[in-house]
Amino acid sequence: MVDVTSKTQLDAYEALRVPELWRYENGKLQINILQDGKYIESEISSTFFNLPIVEVIPQFVEQSRTLGRSSTLRAFRQWVRKQNTPT
Repeated sequence: MVDVTSKTQLDAYEALRVPELWRYENGKLQINILQDGKYIESEISSTFFNLPIVEVIPQFVEQSRTLGRSSTLRAFRQWVRKQNTPT
């Protein structure tokens, strides 16, 4: 789950047992993984463990401010495809 619209407290998501939560604030992406009923901060996503999400998402967010949302989404999709293509 990505929380982009609110400042909901982590305990609300813990109660819902949301397994992974991404929060973007002040130019930084924070990934929280639910373990034993509590969130711990993680540098990697358990869903996208092979992608450097924490580093890349802020770059694309900044890019969207100058290039626009549609162009940035296309660039992000291309980047994801490239990461998942065997070399």
